[in-house]
Amino acid sequence: MKHSFVILFFFTLFIGCQSEPSLKIATSANMQFALEEIAIEFEKSNDIKIELIVSSTGTLASQIEQGAPYDLFVAANMKYPTYLHQKKLTTTPPKIYAYGQLILWTMYDFEPSLSYLKKDDIQKIAIANPETAPYGIASLEVLKKYNLYASVKSKLVYGESVSQCNQFINTQSVNIGFTAMSVVMSDKMKNKGHWVKINTNNYSPIKQGVVILKNSTQKDNAKLFYNFLFSTQAQVILKKYGYLNGN
Repeated sequence: MKHSFVILFFFTLFIGCQSEPSLKIATSANMQFALEEIAIEFEKSNDIKIELIVSSTGTLASQIEQGAPYDLFVAANMKYPTYLHQKKLTTTPPKIYAYGQLILWTMYDFEPSLSYLKKDDIQKIAIANPETAPYGIASLEVLKKYNLYASVKSKLVYGESVSQCNQFINTQSVNIGFTAMSVVMSDKMKNKGHWVKINTNNYSPIKQGVVILKNSTQKDNAKLFYNFLFSTQAQVILKKYGYLNGN
């Protein structure tokens, strides 16, 4: 009987360990590749599994406001994290972990440039939805700064997020598109197509913020990842993906 109890105890312990919930991190599409690598490094030194939920920042913010069971929000701007904090849905004010950079990217055989967008052979230009995606806002700012918006407005193809823009560009459903520099710096997309970086002076700084969510059932684990995101190790990874230092 005693042996049966011991066996049952360890079986229960084993099942409990197996069903340990993962840390759910809602992240903007531009951060997918960088955060995948950061999560791998975090898991090496912490017995905590990471699950990434990837979408546009605005969409994720809406889900969080409606009660989505996420632990952290790694956003592409400060607007939505600040909004959630004002709604008392976060444990602390948002903090900038990095600054994003905008690029023009094409899978066609030409050198991309802003002036090239007006050419007749450019019929479709991918851009993230500026209503939900910060990189879409930055893209519109660039087009308007160079007085290009009126002439290319009919060519714009809106993606829900940077991720969908990447799909449009990668499958050549569009001729060219605006996206995050982090995408073309990833191992998956490196050396594919042609791209050019947009001068950061031509759009508002893409301040990317992170918050721990009040709904989190793993606040201690969430705090560990939050701190790791600001560590030298994580910041080196972010720099590798084209992000500017947020500290």
